[in-house]
Order: sequence, then C-alpha cells, then structure tokens
Amino acid sequence: MAIIDSELRQPRKLKKDTLRVVPLGGLGEVGRNMTVYEINGKLLVVDCGVLFPEDSQPGVDLILPDINYIEDRLDDIVGVVLTHGHEDHIGAVPYLLKRRADIPLIGSELTLALVEAKLAEHRIKPFTLTVREGDIETFGPFECEFVAVNHSIPDALAVFIRTRAGKVLHTGDFKMDQLPLDGRLTDLRHFARLGEEGIDLFLPDSTNAEVPGFTPTEKNIGSVLSNVFRDARQRIIVASFSSHVHRVQQVLDAAHERGRKVVLVGRSMVRNMTIAEKLGYLHVPENTLVDLKKIDDYRPDEIVMMCTGSQGEPMAALSRMATGDHKIQVEEGDTIVLASSLIPGNENSVFRVINALLKLGADVIHKGNAKVHVSGHAAAGELLYCYNILQPKNVMPVHGEVRHLIANGNLAIETGIPAENVLLCEGGTVVDLANGKAEIVGQVKCDYVFVDGKSVGEITEEDLKDRVTLGEEGFVSIVSVVDRKRKRVVAGPDIHTRGVAEEEKVFRDITPKIAKALEDALSQAPGKTYTNHQLQQIVRRTIGAWVARRLRRKPMIIPVVVEASSDDKN
Repeated sequence: MAIIDSELRQPRKLKKDTLRVVPLGGLGEVGRNMTVYEINGKLLVVDCGVLFPEDSQPGVDLILPDINYIEDRLDDIVGVVLTHGHEDHIGAVPYLLKRRADIPLIGSELTLALVEAKLAEHRIKPFTLTVREGDIETFGPFECEFVAVNHSIPDALAVFIRTRAGKVLHTGDFKMDQLPLDGRLTDLRHFARLGEEGIDLFLPDSTNAEVPGFTPTEKNIGSVLSNVFRDARQRIIVASFSSHVHRVQQVLDAAHERGRKVVLVGRSMVRNMTIAEKLGYLHVPENTLVDLKKIDDYRPDEIVMMCTGSQGEPMAALSRMATGDHKIQVEEGDTIVLASSLIPGNENSVFRVINALLKLGADVIHKGNAKVHVSGHAAAGELLYCYNILQPKNVMPVHGEVRHLIANGNLAIETGIPAENVLLCEGGTVVDLANGKAEIVGQVKCDYVFVDGKSVGEITEEDLKDRVTLGEEGFVSIVSVVDRKRKRVVAGPDIHTRGVAEEEKVFRDITPKIAKALEDALSQAPGKTYTNHQLQQIVRRTIGAWVARRLRRKPMIIPVVVEASSDDKN
C-alpha cells in the first residue's frame, strides 16, 4: 500500500484538469469527517462533522476539522454534500457557515432537516438543496449522482462524483442490512452500474473492516428489547445517539407492546425525534409518547425513558444521572440499556458510567452482555462484495482509525486491486487523481480545532496538557517580593498548593533555598541584570527539582516575583 510519508512538504501546484482530494478529518479517528475535492479552481466538500473529546482533553466540548487549508478559499466552495445526519458528519457545519453563510448544503430530506435545526440555534438560515437517490446535480465542475445506502440513520446517501479528471465514489457511512427497518436497502444494482461506468477512486467506510463476516440486521434488536422490557421490574432508561431514529423506533414499539409509556429526555433527543416524526421517518404508536413533566403520573413499571449518553459524554443525560447531577435520579432496580456500540476512545468514559450506575443498584444491559445494538457500518464481508462489484482502479480507505484503514486496504488488495493503488492516508494528506492514477503528492496542516464553551480554536494542545497536569499532579504557587537595590528577598517565598496531598508545611525545607537562589541572582556582577521572568524561571527550576526528588510529583508550578518599590522600608 502507498503509505503517507510524514516528511512530505507542501504539495506541488495543482495542474489543470487534475482532481485533488484532501481529507481534513476522519482518517486515523472515528469522527470529524470532512473531505475537500478540488479541480480547476473550485472546491466541493463532502461532510463536515465533529469529533467528541477523550479523557485526555478535559474541558473540550467538541473537536472540529481544521479548515486552515481552505480558509482563504471559502468563496471557491460550490457546495457541501452531507451523506447523512450523524454528528460526526454534520456537527461542524455551523462553524463553517459562520465564515460564509451562503455555502450551499446538499443532502437528503432528513439530513438537511437535522442540519437546519442545528443551524437555527446559531441563527443561520442556510441555502439548501434536497436530493434523493438517483438524482444527478451539477455543482461547478462537479457532477454528483446520489446512491441509497443503508446506515443506522434513515436517508443516508453515497455520492458519485464525475469530473474531467476521473470519477470518485464516496460511500459515507454504510452497511448492507438485507432486512432494514425502513425497507431501504443499499442499492447494489446502482453500485454495479457505476462499476460498469468505471470508478477511478473509491473512498469506502472503514470502521468495521477488521470485523469478519456481515453486520447483523437491525431487525434482530427488536425482539431482544422486547424481552428486556418484559423482564424489567421498574423504570427502563435507554441511552442511544439522539439521531438514531431506528433505535428509538424499536424502543417505541417494544414499549407499546409491553404497555409502557416513553419519555424523551434531552433537548437534542426531543428535537431530532420531533423532526423525524414530522417527516414520517418515525412512527409513534398511539398514546405511547408522554411529556417528561407528566412522568410522576405513572408507576415506575409503566415508564421507559429514552435519553442520550451512550458514549459516556460528561454532559449527556445518562452520565449526569450516573453522578446524581440530573433531575431524574437512578434508583435500585431500574434497568439501564446502552443501545449503541463503543466508539473507539470512549471505552473508559462508558465503563465509568456503567460502574456508577451499577453502584446505584441499577441493572445495566449493554452490547457486551446482550444483543441490544448492531453496528451501522459494513463488516469485511460486505466490503469485499463492494470491491468485487465496483472494481475501482484506486482505493483510499476513509472513516476509521489507522488499524481500520489498513484492514480495509488489505481487503482491497485481496480482491485484486494492485497494492500500489491502495492509498493509506491521514488527515491533511493530499492525493491527486489524473489519467486513472491516484497518488499521494504532499501533506497540509490538519490540526485539531477545539471548541471550549464559546472559544473556538483558541485552546491549544499545551493548554490541554496543563489541564491534565492540574488534574493529575496539582498546583503549586510561589510568591516572592525582591528588592533589587538591597539585592535581597524582602517577603516570602510564600508557597500555596491545590490538589497536592502533602500539607504546605512540607515545603518549609525548600523556601530558604528559593530565597538564596533569588538573592544569588540579584547579587550578580555589575552589568548582569535578571528580568522578573528570568527570576521566576530560577524559582521554577529550584522548587521543581526539589518536588520531583522529594515528593515524586510534577505539579504545575506558578512562580510570581514582585519587585518592591524603592521606598519600601521592609
């Protein structure tokens, strides 16, 4: 396989009638999906999603694609194609449209409805074009044909892009469920027609490329949920993605069968399911859905609550229930169902929530102990079918961690695609397509862009390291007042700690050494003057070495050196 060389510099100038493909996220990670296509001065973007933070990124709300590569070329974007309505594919759209609000958004009915509701919260009214499977639309030099694909959310689409340089099939997230809940199959006949036309570059979903065989059908879940609901003694709380319409439908059906009422918990869950019901993608059985305010009108064994938090997100409803920070308090005997797969990187957060719920006396059902979820992504057997049907000339696996991308690339090679035509890329890799040949030609900057409250892009990796240090090692501040004329410390050093187990009196041994180090610096030969910053660094080194040796810790150290006024009598 052609593997990205991290030493590659800026790509060469793009030639006329050559298609450039640059992923700005979604490779090497599960989330933050965004790919930019460029030919003859125009750009087409496919997806614009977010990545959710891990434990090593405290305080971060979301992680966005790095659009630095196209920052000064937003006017060249002819459209943003959205393959489906999950957050990892649409969540960053508001942040892109804040820079240019009239970028056309192209997608299916449900996808655009979910995006429009999200944009309304940002006071952005977008220009949208609704498309269906089989539609063909032209955006500048790009002709796009849309193909029905099956996923864990209705109305997902793959996009086939025709350009003067060649033809590209970008699947988005997909699987080949042969018994989908909505009856909408991945259109393999359409795929076959595109294969006959010729595919120069194939960008397939890689998330389940390591999983052998075929992804189980969604219909298997309905009977399992029904049995769980039958055996539950008190309240049932089901956690899922707020956009997982199929899973909510199955919960509604199982609740109706067992005579329970369903309460939607969480703003995003209520918003998305209201949209899905209005558009006909969600069918609510009569007298099944009730408002959260009326929950006390029913016995615990008559209630099912549908909420977010299946990935252990700190601010999601289930996580807050687990910590007792939600108006709904988990009680002994409640049944909790986590109806989702674990997204790589979220394992610790999810197990922390599970453990907390178990300590509260709840029964926790999850994919590890019951078949309460099936994946929305194609397993290895389904991907092999695709390669054999499409027979693409070049392959660039997308959507997955490095291990997923490699596994997908190996599947392509097994079906006869030359190894040199399988491109293993990462965020920011630049791929050029011309004359049926795709090759890696460079690398552009593609950093994480952190959203922290109202701050976008201002938090750096160094800031996050500081936050981790504060959380794990604690904080030590040292305040000293110096008199430069008298070349001595006139007050302090005063040491204060937070998050350090040892009492502050432990630091009495080091304060004379800090004072001596400062006075030695102040007493240097004439002409040698230390700035306050340099004095602070002397303090940092002195106490840092002592703390590391004596306490075996590396806390955050904040030295403050204040210069006394010349008339100070102390």
